[in-house]
Amino acid sequence: MRTHFCGLIDEALIGQPVTLCGWTDVARNLGGVCFIDLRDHEGIVQVTVEPDNVDVFAVAETLGYEDVLQVEGVVRARHAVNAKLRTGQVEVIATKITVLNKAEPLPFHHHENPGEDTRLKYRYLDLRSPEMQRKQRTRIRLVQALRRWLDARGFQDIETPILTKATPEGARDFLVPARMHPGEFYALPQSPQLFKQILMVAGFDRYYQIARCFRDEALRADRQLEFTQLDMEFAFVRERDVQDAVEGMIRDVFREVMDVELDAPFPRLTWFDAMRRYGSDKPDLRFDLELVDVADLVKDSGFAVFTGPANDPDGRVVALRIPGGASLSRKQIDEYAAHAAKYGAKGLAYIKIDEAGAISSPIQKFFSEDAFAALLAHVGAGNGDIVFFGAGAYNKTSDFMGAVRLKAGKDFGLVQDGWKPLWVTDFPMFEWDDEAQRYVALHHPFTAPAVDDIDDLRANARTAVSRGYDMVLNGNEIGGGSIRIHRPEMQSAVFELLGIGAEEAEAKFGFLLDALRYGAPPHGGIAFGIDRIAALMAGTESIRDVIPFPKTTSAQCLMTGAPSPIPDAQLAEVHVSVRKRED
Repeated sequence: MRTHFCGLIDEALIGQPVTLCGWTDVARNLGGVCFIDLRDHEGIVQVTVEPDNVDVFAVAETLGYEDVLQVEGVVRARHAVNAKLRTGQVEVIATKITVLNKAEPLPFHHHENPGEDTRLKYRYLDLRSPEMQRKQRTRIRLVQALRRWLDARGFQDIETPILTKATPEGARDFLVPARMHPGEFYALPQSPQLFKQILMVAGFDRYYQIARCFRDEALRADRQLEFTQLDMEFAFVRERDVQDAVEGMIRDVFREVMDVELDAPFPRLTWFDAMRRYGSDKPDLRFDLELVDVADLVKDSGFAVFTGPANDPDGRVVALRIPGGASLSRKQIDEYAAHAAKYGAKGLAYIKIDEAGAISSPIQKFFSEDAFAALLAHVGAGNGDIVFFGAGAYNKTSDFMGAVRLKAGKDFGLVQDGWKPLWVTDFPMFEWDDEAQRYVALHHPFTAPAVDDIDDLRANARTAVSRGYDMVLNGNEIGGGSIRIHRPEMQSAVFELLGIGAEEAEAKFGFLLDALRYGAPPHGGIAFGIDRIAALMAGTESIRDVIPFPKTTSAQCLMTGAPSPIPDAQLAEVHVSVRKRED
């Protein structure tokens, strides 16, 4: 139906006949000449309809937004060059226009901002826009580049099951009733984790998969119920073997897709140092603000909010100096406190020093003159600055002060352009869940501890370090992995520390424990979030922009109406009945 794409018409085609197909982006009748901006997935070209071609002109006068056309014509140099278009040096003089399909009046125009719900309801219209085409094609190029890199280095693309066994990996499973096994269920995979480990036991050595994964969890800008990850696993490796390989992959892929050179090598931070300095295990290094511990300087003050955590080995008192922050009004300071409260803060103390050196602070009265001066000197505070303070349990305080740091970086324009990757390593093996009164795995239950001695792990579970690692880019975790447990005795010990008894472990993970008993090699791997990397490359904060058909934050597909009720007869076939919801 066509000889060329609209967005690829150029000066080399001047004088040649072409046949194009696409949508009417704009149709303008300027009193004697009609201009049509014809759009396809490659871009826009101007079609000109001259008045002496009466039949074609009559068709052009009837065209509306998003009508589907076939245009035959001849390429000509354009009199008024449009430097904004790739095709702006030329135009197509139409000799024939065929309307392939008339579009009814649309619910919104690409140049409008109709709101996300409207865009998702009419996703096919949203995806037609040049901006959404650009974002989707960025994702496509990313996946193509990853596959090329992996295939060229001997990684084997192996599919793992979508219908599998329910296993706890940190979120709720999506369950699928098994029609041929009444009362039993499959689960959709949260990741291919156990299958890829078993592939290492099976001797495949280097595996990868562009895997669809499913987690029944709350949604936000960087989370979806179903998502795509690049899953990788290596046999006979240590941490640096995996990290060095995939760091090279990410560097090469960014060079190919974005023409960007990332740091070589990526800087490295331990989990402890990342939390201590930035209040986050995925710190954004594009700006320099750092947290400063002040417990030793405030432990003898008269301020009980500080003295309690400062004298508690599990507590933390920390300061964040914001240069130029004295410009904040009291209302804006309160907004920072409210922001910190979202992450668990009970309050946010501050010291404000105006340009003349005058101090405003609700906590100054709790310190002697010398102690207060020492505190200011320790955090490096000077005229024009504000210093925020957080106090409480170590991890919670780190979290909310890390959130304050990010907000300050954006509010004060401190975030620099560019790309700042890093590795975060040496994660804690476990964290204590006060509500459940047991340990939970910080990465997942199959991550190896840094110690090989089981008795040592049991005796020091609270402070145990794992062999886990994350790749972080511009404050986003884009990949997470670890060296796995390959000895069944160690895996059973970790299950025990996580409150998974021998009987439960056998019921849920017996197949894995069996595999580890039959010659499992040391192995490790990593998974990268395709959606998240694509969003960063496309310059958007929401992964929904780079997923063709995403769900809303209320877990709905507005275009298809999913989820939806199922007829009783269909439910009966899979031996399921639905309890009516009680309001």
